[in-house]
Amino acid sequence: MKAVVRVSSLRGIASVPGSKSHTIRGVVIGTLTEGETIIRKPLYSEDTLSAVRACKLYGAEIELKQDHWVIRGVGRNLKVPDDVVNVGNSGTTIYFMTGVAGLLEGWSVLTGDYQIRRRPIEELLTALRSLGATAFRTRENVDAPPVVVRGIMKGGKAQLDGKFSQFLSSLLIATPLVNGKTCIEVRDPKEKPYIKMTLEWLKRTGIRLNYDPELKFFEVEGPQDFKPVDFLIPSDWSSLSFFIVAAVVTSSEIRFENVDLSFTQADSVLLDILMGMGADLKVNFSDNSILVGGGRDLRAFEVDCSNSPDLFPILTVLGCFAKGESSIRGLDTIRFKETDRVAVMIEELSKMGARIGLREGVLFINGAGGLRGSEVNSHGDHRIAMALTVAGLFADGETTVNDVDCVSVSFPNFFTLMTDLGANVKVE
Repeated sequence: MKAVVRVSSLRGIASVPGSKSHTIRGVVIGTLTEGETIIRKPLYSEDTLSAVRACKLYGAEIELKQDHWVIRGVGRNLKVPDDVVNVGNSGTTIYFMTGVAGLLEGWSVLTGDYQIRRRPIEELLTALRSLGATAFRTRENVDAPPVVVRGIMKGGKAQLDGKFSQFLSSLLIATPLVNGKTCIEVRDPKEKPYIKMTLEWLKRTGIRLNYDPELKFFEVEGPQDFKPVDFLIPSDWSSLSFFIVAAVVTSSEIRFENVDLSFTQADSVLLDILMGMGADLKVNFSDNSILVGGGRDLRAFEVDCSNSPDLFPILTVLGCFAKGESSIRGLDTIRFKETDRVAVMIEELSKMGARIGLREGVLFINGAGGLRGSEVNSHGDHRIAMALTVAGLFADGETTVNDVDCVSVSFPNFFTLMTDLGANVKVE
């Protein structure tokens, strides 16, 4: 599919879906819990459903209802999968389930789509081996899935360099169920809000562990049991960010309701960035809403994306709208997402006339001159597709974004909500 986008003004009230990161953690941890876990207002998307399918292969019974999911977990009584564990496009699921696979005496084979089969995983496999698991890649010269894993893991010491928070979260979720004490050292932890989200889930489900404030050392004494919970999934800031930016870069006014204002999600830093740029934002804590107005001139920004890499695509679009030269640093992990998002956003926004490029590992965007409509490509990356659609809302002329089917990975209703708010977007 492709989306044809023209200059638009947006008006109305919007609610965004639940958090993908919270939903997947709820499904996986619910599987490792003996009893019934309920997650309310989960995100229905390709990635979260991939997590559901994977967890069912390990023995969980999962009932998907309209407004809540019931996960009947098996605790330590996991079943050896009777099929290959295919996670589709979900990076979080491949990493989390690789750790889960180390809890079983039998073999697991884990893989995913063509993007997953390019994402690094050897460091996680090395950590699992240090804890007694057998874990290897099927392609010796390619650091990516498919992988084969067999347990049973035991307590011990593991080390991570800290670039990918999902490696650490995988170990933190799995090791409470192993026998003995597990010590994990992290040299330079990135994406810290996602680590803290995992720690919140562990605390919520009764797991005890010790760690230092800098998140460089963790100690887990096992075995422990996860306790069932009934949890309301908060709204997803990664999805919300596209619509907030869409509102500020167009002559718009949108009221966002049911927003997670705890500011524990990594991408909620977007509010601080926009306020520093002079955007028209009104945050109401009494009813968890944000009123966003567009049409103002925005100042350039400087931001480090080490802790919020998923914001990167939409921040590059925001930089094209701002007055002056914006800069984004902390790009290392961004190059290993569904695509090399740094290279892709430079390539596609350049087609639209953006003055964008790298200097000494920092991305610079000069917003002078705006954007012009063009034909651009998502490269099969959901966040790229949504970011380029937002760019088309203020670019002169007509923008065509190819291969937008991929938005179903995290935000299946993205284009429906866009058009409901008045966006001049036609999906063909």
